[in-house]
Amino acid sequence: MQLSVGFIIIMVVLTIIQLVAMGFAVHLVRRTKYNAIWILCIVGFAVSFAQHIIQMFSRRGYTIDSSLYITLDIVASLCIVLAVIFANRLVNYIDRLNYQRSLFNKRIMTAVLRTEERSRSNFAKELHDGMGPLLSSARMSLTALPTDNLTDEQNEILQNTRYVIDEAIRSVREISNNMSPQILMDFGLAQGIKSFISRILSLHKVYIRFATNMRKERFDSDIEVILYRVVCELINNSLKHSGCSIISLSLSFEGDALKLDYSDNGRGFRPKAMMDCGMGLSNIVSRIDSLNGSFDITSQKGHGMHATAVIGVSVHREEVKKQRKRGGKRA
Repeated sequence: MQLSVGFIIIMVVLTIIQLVAMGFAVHLVRRTKYNAIWILCIVGFAVSFAQHIIQMFSRRGYTIDSSLYITLDIVASLCIVLAVIFANRLVNYIDRLNYQRSLFNKRIMTAVLRTEERSRSNFAKELHDGMGPLLSSARMSLTALPTDNLTDEQNEILQNTRYVIDEAIRSVREISNNMSPQILMDFGLAQGIKSFISRILSLHKVYIRFATNMRKERFDSDIEVILYRVVCELINNSLKHSGCSIISLSLSFEGDALKLDYSDNGRGFRPKAMMDCGMGLSNIVSRIDSLNGSFDITSQKGHGMHATAVIGVSVHREEVKKQRKRGGKRA
């Protein structure tokens, strides 16, 4: 009698659980596109529920046809098999959606970066071609002024004005070059980075080691511009936040991969904590990810930082030929 009561309690608990699960499945049928999975689950739960009821009746002495058990087992097995098949289709569909979403995000990032660089280039051109000639004309006008009859005070004002205009011309050139470095467009990534390092060394007391095996190789403009911006961001971060005295940078091209290796001897930091704290790391990761590349950064407190980026590329031979032609014409 105790076994019978225990058996009935177990059956009741299992039945309640199945009814609750069936209720969730009914709710999911209305919310999901692939409702066949949940319909099959509902049928399976219903069959299992029927089997439990039949077992309870059989325990009380009722005679149940064995063919009914076989039929219910077949139906339950079919429901499970079909539910697994549809679940596999659902997983594949989700994987395709995730891939398409990732591809779409990369396309958006690429479009944003291209638009940003186009805006930078247009603004730099307007600044260089607009303000530059005006300031140069102002300087020429000041130079043409006679200075014979000027007092010492007037001559000092004139010299100060010339100095201010010279500084304005230099600032316009520097801003224009920072926004859209012409040497990067004309001579490629390696020369663009060398030019940026030269400007940094003239402004900061830091030693920068730069090594590269690249000569006149040219790559897709997106790759060159993005890697140039990544290098600029890394160096600026080191100068602003790390307090480093030595920066090591290498850029190598081997096979179909372009590898950037960067390190400094600064105070170090925790990369995860700094990813969203305004140091530009998330921006760097997004830029590299838009090129289907990989970016890895390691750092410890008091031990500086080390970062590597690897991007699959192909050399634009036609660009190299054009570059050589331009060089020959200029020579």
